[in-house]
Amino acid sequence: MKFTIVAALLASALGALSVPASAQTPNWPSKPITLIMPFPAGGPSDALARAVAARMAPRLGTSIVVENVGGAGGSIGMQKLARAPADGYTIGFGTIGTHAANMILYRKPLYDARKDFEPLGLVGSAPVLLLVKRDLPVNDFNQFADYLRAHQATMSYGSAGVGSIAHLACLMLLGDLKVEVMHVPYKGVAPAMAGLMGGETDFTCDQTTTSLAQVAGGRVRAVAVLTREPLSALPKLATAQAGGKTRIDFRSWNALFAPRGTPPAVVARLNQAINDALAEPALIRQMREVGVEFPARADNTPANLARLVDSETRRLRPILEANKVRLD
Repeated sequence: MKFTIVAALLASALGALSVPASAQTPNWPSKPITLIMPFPAGGPSDALARAVAARMAPRLGTSIVVENVGGAGGSIGMQKLARAPADGYTIGFGTIGTHAANMILYRKPLYDARKDFEPLGLVGSAPVLLLVKRDLPVNDFNQFADYLRAHQATMSYGSAGVGSIAHLACLMLLGDLKVEVMHVPYKGVAPAMAGLMGGETDFTCDQTTTSLAQVAGGRVRAVAVLTREPLSALPKLATAQAGGKTRIDFRSWNALFAPRGTPPAVVARLNQAINDALAEPALIRQMREVGVEFPARADNTPANLARLVDSETRRLRPILEANKVRLD
């Protein structure tokens, strides 16, 4: 008798596993979903989040409301997400900054990126470009590296602030080249770009979403793309690796997360909606114009995103600690 009961329970459990995620959550979603955007409205991250959310919503049969909760490099918004009910009705937009750099930069992080969230899936990445002021006498990455070594004492690079993408990427590049250059942190991407255009700084490492327009307009020059693969938006631009003097591979990535404990079936539905949205040709064309690249569907899983968060944190830690980059 005991064996019969155990066998029946096991069969029931196995049967549940074989049921599609949509069938396991027949009443979800039954109300709108809130997507926390931990940065101000109007920026490239906000635009990407809204574009993806607009395409996810009809696939989920509900609306997705984007709520901007800025502050502390995205930490305020991510803290709010971590404290939200784990029912699938609150999700959040995370980045390499919120889920890797902030865990090292802040002495007392407001959340634990690996323990407080359920990864849902990537929603795009933006390769980083090495940009120089127009009159810097270099035309490719090898020339830049040689010039930098010879003039490092008098050169400077700008960024949107401590811990920004430009700061992280340039630190990684300078570490590879074994040179030290003065960092000029500005209060935002626009002032940092203005500083480069005006010759206040010599170079920066900016993501495509905020720099392609300046390159196209001839206001700054792109010397190399800091990723392993060439950039589809600028196919003639060589990678920094092609010069043989660095192995840097750096891009800004964006992803969606839910609070820890969100039901697996809900996580699966959200991941499916993300991948379906990213497959839309109109969205692909729109994002490629600003240099955003989407992951392959087969690779865009919650498990792979969890591994990315872990690997990026481990990659950034020695760089930030060696340069004593910390925030209170």
